[in-house]
Amino acid sequence: MKILTLQLILKKDFMIIVQVKEGESIDKALKRYKRKFEKTGIMKELRERKAYKKPSERRREIVGRAMYIQKLQLGLIKKK
Repeated sequence: MKILTLQLILKKDFMIIVQVKEGESIDKALKRYKRKFEKTGIMKELRERKAYKKPSERRREIVGRAMYIQKLQLGLIKKK
């Protein structure tokens, strides 16, 4: 049994492990790996850390998102 692993160090140590079953194509295993990697949210966090945001900008962003969600729920705007 083959094991594909990747270890990334950000805030804490963790390792993504995908076990490749016998007869399973590497493409399917890679797809599972990519899905697991996406769920960890590492790329999103790296993009956010790329440039410094002031706390006021972060609050403004959060409030803007909340307003958008509230308008969606009230039916004032349609989802993009």
